[in-house]
Amino acid sequence: MSALKRFFKDTAIYGITTVLARFISFILVPLHTAAMGTVDYSGVTEFFVYAAFLNVLLSYGMETAFFRFFNTHKEKDTVYTTALISLTVSTILFFIGVWIFKDQLADLIKVDRYYFKILVGITALDALVVAPFAYLRAKNRPIRFAGVKLTNIAIVGFVNLFFLWIIPEFSLEFSFYNKEELLQYVFWANLSASAVTLILLFPLFFKLKLVFDTGLFRKLLSYGWPILVAGLAFVINENLDKLMLQEMIDEDTMGAYAGCYKIAVFMTIFIQGFRLGAEPFFFSHAKSDNAVENYATILKYFVIAGGLGLLIICCFIDPLKNFIVRDTAYHKAIDIVPIVLLANLCLGIYHNLSIWYKLTDKTRYGMYISIIGAIITIAFNWIMIPKIGFIASAWATLAAYGGMMIISYQLGKKHYPVPYDLKKIGFYLALAIGLSAVSFIQFRENYWLASAFVLVFLGAVFLIEKKELKSILN
Repeated sequence: MSALKRFFKDTAIYGITTVLARFISFILVPLHTAAMGTVDYSGVTEFFVYAAFLNVLLSYGMETAFFRFFNTHKEKDTVYTTALISLTVSTILFFIGVWIFKDQLADLIKVDRYYFKILVGITALDALVVAPFAYLRAKNRPIRFAGVKLTNIAIVGFVNLFFLWIIPEFSLEFSFYNKEELLQYVFWANLSASAVTLILLFPLFFKLKLVFDTGLFRKLLSYGWPILVAGLAFVINENLDKLMLQEMIDEDTMGAYAGCYKIAVFMTIFIQGFRLGAEPFFFSHAKSDNAVENYATILKYFVIAGGLGLLIICCFIDPLKNFIVRDTAYHKAIDIVPIVLLANLCLGIYHNLSIWYKLTDKTRYGMYISIIGAIITIAFNWIMIPKIGFIASAWATLAAYGGMMIISYQLGKKHYPVPYDLKKIGFYLALAIGLSAVSFIQFRENYWLASAFVLVFLGAVFLIEKKELKSILN
């Protein structure tokens, strides 16, 4: 039980950091949607879709590979410096190569040349800090990790607020300010935050003697390249629907869809915070006597917490909608939210289940599963968007993540059996989905009944898990 306590403690710290990061995003959604129409907001979404692709490409699975070998290799410092040198050199080469052909590449992907330069700068800076951030997590330094992340968050929030609200609200006059081009300030906020993050983590580039182990590098690359392919497939699952809506319907619809998609940010916060604490824990405790039992317990409570989040958001979606996305032009896409929430919960379960191929060094299976998910995403959107409109993209996301979850579980039973309590997990998942559906479809804005549904779910969890919960809390 002490291992679980450590897991929950570290995950809580990472989770708080992630909550605050997403809370800034949460605040910025009403700011962005109030300052920009759906068409302009589609530009923000498109920019960060490309950023997501580049982030995965530039890290090429090295972060996960680092955790795997950091916990098994005798020379742990060499694992860090090898990964650090690899990522630094590849990022510099990428930046030089792309910068030489920046105008041609910008025209190729139909992104404004000025914005493309900012995009390249952000992704290069973010790639340079992948190894230092992973090192802090591997060394159980969540406080320092959180401090740097919070600084990044504060800068992003302040720059956005200054240019999109303070200047127009108080009619401030600056020669460099262009009220007709507000998009650039959203991107400059991220560029400045990424630059400061690199400065704060720069001492970790020289903390240890820089040693590059060629043999170890080949092992890291062999382990990591399927993670790269899986990551690219994941970005397709997460973002291609927005680009397809833009092309197959219009920018206005894509902007509304992307705005309402942000309401599911709470589930994303939970999943991201969980992953930050879970990945190093899973690797470091793989050889403990009760490892698989702990993994099973963690998944159960993940489903409980995720199910509760799904239920609360579905029950109180209208006040959340009016607070997060205030412009009613976005509300036409509100029906996607419960579907996207459930899809992200399936994705979180998949991340839990995926530990089997990471611990057995069979990362190629993660690649295969993610590719299947990407194929489902592309095919479903391509066939169904013309028939049922933007709601097809939400269903495609659920189909992709749900399918990945089921496939991973079936393969995991064979390669790395974990005694998951399927009866309890299935019950909590079904209860959360059922209550959420009834509230959203039949009793919208009935907040007394919504509160009762939440209490029913919590009561069921307490009655079933009270002994184990007391043990963990004590």
